[in-house]
Amino acid sequence: MSLSRTQKLIADHVRDRRLLMELTQEGLAERSGVALSTLRKFEQKGLISLDSLLKILMVVGGLEQLLDALKPDKPAFNSIDEVLKQDNNTIKKRGRRK
Repeated sequence: MSLSRTQKLIADHVRDRRLLMELTQEGLAERSGVALSTLRKFEQKGLISLDSLLKILMVVGGLEQLLDALKPDKPAFNSIDEVLKQDNNTIKKRGRRK
């Protein structure tokens, strides 16, 4: 799926949540603290900053699900050897320079 299609689907889902709550764009903009023009642009084109998206999700719901979806998978260990091997492969917090 393309990024633009994904952005538009996210915007559509957020708009559907807003409508289920019987909120106007103006009402959601006021409750979330996101500018009305930003909200309109988001619903039309799917373009929005992360900060604004999170503010909107706090109002219409979905913030917790987003956080859960982004959690890294925890490895399942079958033996102590796998645990020790995993300790050697800790997740790095910085990227490599090229």
